[in-house]
Amino acid sequence: MRLILSLIVLQFALPVAAETCKYVDTEGHVTYSNVPIKNAKKLSCFDTPAPVVTPPSATSEKPSARVKATTQRQRDDERRRILEEELNREQSALDESKKALAEQEEIRLGGEKNYQRVLERLKPYQEAVEQHGKNVAALKQELANLR
Repeated sequence: MRLILSLIVLQFALPVAAETCKYVDTEGHVTYSNVPIKNAKKLSCFDTPAPVVTPPSATSEKPSARVKATTQRQRDDERRRILEEELNREQSALDESKKALAEQEEIRLGGEKNYQRVLERLKPYQEAVEQHGKNVAALKQELANLR
């Protein structure tokens, strides 16, 4: 009994090359499978090699490369500079979008007797202000994490 059980376990443990086929169903959907697809036409097949799994060993591990402190400092300074530039651009975009929203809020078009139409017209401007505000907050948080 143990021998049979061992053989069954061994059968599933050994890698097996599978034949993968390309199938097309009646609606034209293409499927790749190693199991026949019902109501589909087999177009071609090819062997796929089984993946080779090698156990990790202590000798195969590579030590992680260390970066010099001066190099890391330069990278951090460059990252900070880029984030600050991006924050300045995003802050300017936020100020411009707030200005555009304020201008649009002062305008009342003749066809906007219904206030819902005013809200619909203002919505893209409000969304722009909201998005730029989120971007500014995220960039400030990122800069705070660097310090």
